[in-house]
Amino acid sequence: MNQKTLFARIENSAKKVKIASRQIALLDTPSKNAALRKMAKALVAQKKYLIKENKKDLACAKVVRLSSALIDRLTLNDKRIAAMAQSLLEMVKIKDPVGEVIKSFKRPNGLRIKKVRTPIGVIGIIFESRPNVTSDCIGLCIKSGNAVFLKGGKEAYHSNKAIYHVLVKALRSSKVPLDAIQLLSSTDRQAVHILLKMNSYVDLIIPRGGEGLIRFVAENSSIPVVKHYKGVCHTYVSDKADIDMARRICMNAKVQRPGVCNAMETMLVHKNIAKRFLPKIAEDLKKAGVELRGDAPTRSILKEGLKKATVKDWYEEYLDLILAIRVVKDTQEAIDHINTYGSMHSDAIVTKDKKEAARFLKAVDSSSVFVNTSTRFADGYEYGFGAEVGISTDKLHARGPMALEELTTYKYIVEGQGQVRQ
Repeated sequence: MNQKTLFARIENSAKKVKIASRQIALLDTPSKNAALRKMAKALVAQKKYLIKENKKDLACAKVVRLSSALIDRLTLNDKRIAAMAQSLLEMVKIKDPVGEVIKSFKRPNGLRIKKVRTPIGVIGIIFESRPNVTSDCIGLCIKSGNAVFLKGGKEAYHSNKAIYHVLVKALRSSKVPLDAIQLLSSTDRQAVHILLKMNSYVDLIIPRGGEGLIRFVAENSSIPVVKHYKGVCHTYVSDKADIDMARRICMNAKVQRPGVCNAMETMLVHKNIAKRFLPKIAEDLKKAGVELRGDAPTRSILKEGLKKATVKDWYEEYLDLILAIRVVKDTQEAIDHINTYGSMHSDAIVTKDKKEAARFLKAVDSSSVFVNTSTRFADGYEYGFGAEVGISTDKLHARGPMALEELTTYKYIVEGQGQVRQ
C-alpha cells in the first residue's frame, strides 16, 4: 500500500472514531455493562477460533526466534481466554466513573460549581506482544465512555484481528457505536507514524511495549502521551527480613512470569544478611533456570555460576529468566540504587522493621511501592480495577495502573440564577 493510500485509510478511520466518541460518551451505565457481558460471552464461545488464529502468530514467533518469555506473553489458551472474559465481567461490577462529582462547592455570589468526571474522548493504544490487551482496552474504554483506536504489534497480528472481530460482532446487538472501536491492522511501519500525527482526532496515546517503542512514540507523537515505560523492578532484602519470606517473594517476583513488566529484574541484598540469604536464593533461582549476574560482593559469596554484572545490567529490563544482584551497605544505598537505575514502575522491600519500611515507602519514587510482598501484584486486576490499559510511569496525568478513573478527565459545571460578573 502506498503512503498516500495508507494515510487516507487511517485518517478515514480516525474521523469515524472521533464522531463515535461523542456518541459513546452519552451511553448510560446499563448499556455499557450489557456490552461488556456480550463481549465476555463471545470470547468464551469463540475460544477455539481465537486459539487457532493465535497458533499462526506462535508459529511466526518461533521462526523469528522470539524468547520463551515473549512467546509466553503471546500465547492464548483456554485459561487465558477465560481470564480475558472474566476481566470484562469484573469491569461490570466496578462503579462507572463517568458523571462522578469529584467535588462540589458554592461561591459567595451563589454560583454552584461541580467538578465532574468525563471521558477523555479517543484513546490511541499502541502495543506489542500481548493479545489480551485488545480485549482489556476495548472493555475499559467502553466502560469509561471513550472510543479507542488500537494498533497492535505484527507479532500478534492474527490474534489481535481475531479478538477484535469477535468483540465487534458481539457489539452489533449492543448500543455501542461500532465506529468507536477501531483496529489499525496494517503492518507497515509508517502506520504508527501516521497515527501519531492524528492530533485532530485522537486525544491521548498510550504505548505499551519495549523501551524502543515507548521512546519512538514519545519522540514522534503530536498527541499527548502517557508512557507505560519499561519495568526495571527491584526487591530489596533488608538485614531485618524474614529469610524464608524473602525467598518466596523473590522467587515469585522473578520466576512466575519473567516476561512481564512487573517481574523483578534486580535484587538488592543488605550486606549483613547476604552470606545467609544469597546461597539459598541462588540455589532456588538456578533450579528455576535463572541466569544470575552479580556485583563483586555477590560473586565473592556465591563464587561459581555467576556472570559479572555491569552498570548496563542495573538499567536492564530483561523480560526473561535473568536476574542482576547487588549487595548494598544499607537501606539508603538500596533506595539510591532504585531511584538512580529504576524506571519508577514497581519496587519492594522485605523487612520486619516498620520504621525502615516507612522510610522506603516515602523515599522510593516509583508508581507502586511494596512492603513484604511481590512486585507481581502491580497490576490493575490485582488492585481490584478490573483491568488496565497499562502502568504509567509518568507523574501526569496518571500514575500506576491506568484503569477506569485514569481514562477520564473532568469538566467544571457552573450553575447560576442569572449572576453576571461585576
